[in-house]
Amino acid sequence: MEEMAPFTTRSWESFYVIVGSSAGALTGLQFVVLTLIAEGGAIRGTSATLSAFASPNVVHFCTALLVSAILSAPWHGMGPPGVAVALTGAGGLAYAIAVLRRTVRQRDYKPVLEDWVWHAALPILAYAALSYAGLRLAEAYESGQYIIGGATLLLVFIGIHNAWDTVIYVMQERTRRRETPAARTVATAPPATPAITPAVPANVDPPGPPPAPGS
Repeated sequence: MEEMAPFTTRSWESFYVIVGSSAGALTGLQFVVLTLIAEGGAIRGTSATLSAFASPNVVHFCTALLVSAILSAPWHGMGPPGVAVALTGAGGLAYAIAVLRRTVRQRDYKPVLEDWVWHAALPILAYAALSYAGLRLAEAYESGQYIIGGATLLLVFIGIHNAWDTVIYVMQERTRRRETPAARTVATAPPATPAITPAVPANVDPPGPPPAPGS
């Protein structure tokens, strides 16, 4: 039978300081990157596409920051923080399912296997783990702390991967859009007219000198 252990914030304090501060910094960086991309005119797609591939990254980072803040607060007992984490995981799970539906409905981009794994499967797994671990923590089981820590760190990694994937995709699209007009210009340019040199007969003698005056 699993041993019940008292909840202490000090044993996990350094972990959640690192995870929470990283999530907060990456959230701000995400806003900066999206703003620069939008100003460069490189973002295409409908609101459904952006809601499926851009907004979830901010939600993942904010969830990691929220969980870190919850478990860093000076609670008296394991019940309140466990319930708070479970509710956070349940809300994130509902949001991840909604993102999956948006991904299926949008038509601007066709996801590949890697997209389904990182944008759908792993977020659902992380939020489901948070919900389960929060209930375990509320029941004073020590394993809940490790599951919550792993799920929170997974959300940070998901956000980092998806944000980087978005930047790479936008850079490739921008390069393709720049190369396409240049290729069209070369294809539609009129062919150069070759220079025509008049032919000189080979057997014609050159004209003689003009006759002298009075001859």
